[in-house]
This record gives sequence, C-alpha cells and structure tokens, in this order.
Amino acid sequence: MTQRRARMLIPLLAVMAGLTAATPPPEPPPHINIQNLDHDVVLETVTRITDELLVPGAVVYLSSPQGVIEVAHGVTEYNGSVPVEMDQHVRIGSVTKTWTGTAVLQLVDEGIVGLDEPISQYLEGVPNGENITIRQMLSMRSGLANYTTDVALNAAMDEDPSRAWSQQELLDIAFAKPPSFPPGTAFEYSNTNTVLLGLLVEKIDGAPLGDVFENRFFTPLEMENSSFPDVTDVGITDPHPNGYMFGTNSSTITTAELPPDELAAALDGTLLPNDYPYLNPSWAWSAGAGISTVSDLARWSEAIVTDELLCDDVQQERID
Repeated sequence: MTQRRARMLIPLLAVMAGLTAATPPPEPPPHINIQNLDHDVVLETVTRITDELLVPGAVVYLSSPQGVIEVAHGVTEYNGSVPVEMDQHVRIGSVTKTWTGTAVLQLVDEGIVGLDEPISQYLEGVPNGENITIRQMLSMRSGLANYTTDVALNAAMDEDPSRAWSQQELLDIAFAKPPSFPPGTAFEYSNTNTVLLGLLVEKIDGAPLGDVFENRFFTPLEMENSSFPDVTDVGITDPHPNGYMFGTNSSTITTAELPPDELAAALDGTLLPNDYPYLNPSWAWSAGAGISTVSDLARWSEAIVTDELLCDDVQQERID
C-alpha cells in the first residue's frame, strides 16, 4: 500500500501470506539470474526469507522466456496447519495503484483527460489544484501531503479497525496539512494523489470505481478472481490466508522495523503478532484496497507492459 505499509501482511513476493516483516527484507543474492532458476532454488530462497521475516506463508510466481515457476510455501495462519495455495485471494495493497493509474491513462488515451491539465479542471477543492497536473499526481510529484502518516488517522484505525473511511475524510486530513513542496519540484509517495485520481475516474466514467475496474480490466482480461470492495466491506473472498501485523498502526507510522527489544521478543516467540484479518481497506481506497490472486496479477502484469490496454503513445508515456 504505502511505503510504510510494507509491514502489513498479505502482500506478494509475488504474494506473501501472513505476517508483516519483523525485519527489513534481506538483499537478494547478486548472482541469481532468473534464467538459471529452478523450482528447488526458488523454494529454498522463499523458505529462508519467510523464516527470517517470520512470515507464515508465501506464494511466488515467476515467468520468464524459460518458463514459469510456481512456489507455495507455509501456512495460511500463524501456527496454523492449512497450506497456502496459488489460487488464494489476497489484499494486493499498492498494486491497486496500477489499476487506478491505468484507468486514468485510458481516459488520456480516449482524449478525455490531458496529462498536463490541472486537477482543478476536474475536481474542486484541491489546494493549489490549478497548479497541480494529472501527470504530477500520477508520478507522485504534486506536493500534496500524505494523509496515511497522520497520527490521528492511525490511532483511529487501531481503535476501530473495521471503520469505513470516506474519500472526503481522507482528503480532509491531507488538505489540512501544508504541502510538502511546490508541484513538480520533488517526489514524495502520497496516497492522496491516488485517492484523487480514483475520484477523477469515477466522475468521468460515471460509475463506482469497482465497476470501472470490472468493465475496463477484470472482464476483458478475464481476471475472474479480482475485485475492488465497497468501503463498508471488510471481508475477503475465500479461500484466503489470514493477515497479521507486529505492533500497531500508530507504532509503525515512521518505520517498518520493530524496536530492538520487540524484534528480539518476536524472534524468540514471546511477542506475538496482532491479528488483522478485517482491517477495513477503505483507508487506502483507490491507492490500496484491491483484492486479487497470483494468476490474475500475472495476467495483469503482462497486460500493462504490452499494448493491450493503451495506445503506443500513452504506453510510452507510462514507460517514460
């Protein structure tokens, strides 16, 4: 989802199930070449990394000209016995941004939106919106503050994980903060950009964002196991692994690493992770609330790096 949300589990290695990382991910061995990988090498690597990070399970999908390698390792629950499998549903976090961004680029492709037009041309109420372009928002260069790091927001999420957040509530948090820099002068990862882009897509397409994704992507690409939940929906499609997190939202605002004493306790098993199966993903909305499977994401990855979804010129804009 956001950079700091690397601590949340259920993301992907292609997809990790279970625990947030208690320690930073180890650097991959520099000698590994995907062309020389085989199933046993991948399984050994995944086993080692998940053990180091205290992750109960992971699934990995690797595709190269030499073929496909699929690995499922571990279990769906902390100290559980049900194995993870390739077809299980997971919350995909910030991979959702690629759905939102591609929808915007399709509007550019259709001549409805201009990359260098200001967001104020489409949405009212954005501070300095007349000077912030769609391109700057897509590239995280708008300067709009990131609501995700707000202390009160994180405290509220800890107090009531199932709470549904409206997009306006999230934007009000962001807009109350000063800009990080003038538009276009720097880079800062900010979910505020993507929430606004999601609202832009909804306004132009005249449909809820989940329907937009279904019509533009899921149906034509046959991504039958992908979905975008309503803000009141805290569930996840079966089958799925469980989700956990060491610490709380509030304690991990500025770092994905545990304090040394908590890390030691986690490693010796005296600190257990918090169970977060139903943390409402509405706090991330178009920036991180999507649900999918490894096979669907493999199909999506292929589509967004080819000419399936965008014309050549707009696709080149994305690559550039």
